[in-house]
Amino acid sequence: MKLEVPRTEGIKYAGSKLYLLPYILNLVRKVNPSSVFDGFSGTTRVSQALARLGYTVIANDIAVWSEVFATCYLLNRKPPSAYRELIEHLDNLPGKDGWFTEIYGGEENGGLAIQKDGLKRPWQIHNTRRLDAIREEIERLSLSKVEKAVALTSLILALDEVDNTLGHYASYLRYWSPRSYKKLRLRVPALWENHQEHRVIRGNIFDLLKEVSCDLAYFDPPYGSDNNKMPPSRVRYASYYHLWTTVCLYDKPEVFGRARRRIDTKDNGATSVFEDFRRDGEGRFRVLNALRTLLEQVRARWVILSYSSAGRITPQEVYELMSPLGQVTEILKIHYKRHVMSSMSWTKEWSKEKNTPHQEFLFLLQKK
Repeated sequence: MKLEVPRTEGIKYAGSKLYLLPYILNLVRKVNPSSVFDGFSGTTRVSQALARLGYTVIANDIAVWSEVFATCYLLNRKPPSAYRELIEHLDNLPGKDGWFTEIYGGEENGGLAIQKDGLKRPWQIHNTRRLDAIREEIERLSLSKVEKAVALTSLILALDEVDNTLGHYASYLRYWSPRSYKKLRLRVPALWENHQEHRVIRGNIFDLLKEVSCDLAYFDPPYGSDNNKMPPSRVRYASYYHLWTTVCLYDKPEVFGRARRRIDTKDNGATSVFEDFRRDGEGRFRVLNALRTLLEQVRARWVILSYSSAGRITPQEVYELMSPLGQVTEILKIHYKRHVMSSMSWTKEWSKEKNTPHQEFLFLLQKK
């Protein structure tokens, strides 16, 4: 039986599970839970789909922009039309020069995105001026938590459609992308009236394991790369999506580097233990130990784990880790088109398996 996948929306995202949704939802249907804990919700596509299908969802992620997305979609109790006036007001504001334009706005320059300072930009200046005006107005208005989340989600979705990137913000394109010439336009997100009591959290997953109780947990940690020679900064989600954090916080942070990243994304280690490429004293990847703790401590009868063949550990090691904890009732292997970063020439010197198709694995565990 093929399950119809409800409509979801989100930004371009290296860890997006959009194309895995049919497989994930079919596994959920087999378990038939009432409540689902989406522990690493990202752009919230899985949480959105689960909530639309009637499950009670607990969405968590450490990223502030993920919390904004989850608040927008899961905590809304109004019809989409209730936000039309707000979104139209924001969309009709005249542009103005501000912090975003100064830091991230670029002139057209005959097709080149490289500016006089030698740096590339993620947006053309006609859109950063709109961003400056809209973001200032969102802050000025007396909006409820959900209203503000809806406005910010609308803004981020619009910015994602006119950017000059390959889908992340650790670097920008040399020549302006065709979409960067388009005018940023806001629209009401694809909302629905929620009747379940969903919960939205922003926290460290290990701090929540003893607090959150559910029928089913879905885990999709940010595994990073299996490439030992790949610079750590290339696989950090905080670095990839730093601009969405800044749009949400509107804190005008100190920036550094050619991509003008937030200073708080500057680190030489992993921002998440699941992105840690190091080994422990016994020679095991630290991510394996973290995964064991995650599966052992989660208060759920069932667990669905997403795992990528690009991760540090092998699918066999994942299976061997899960087996003592209960019964692995199903393993799905899905061939998945590599995201665009994998085809860029400057990554090939780090690639261990240049011609191996990318695969995603879904493990369904029934815990003891």
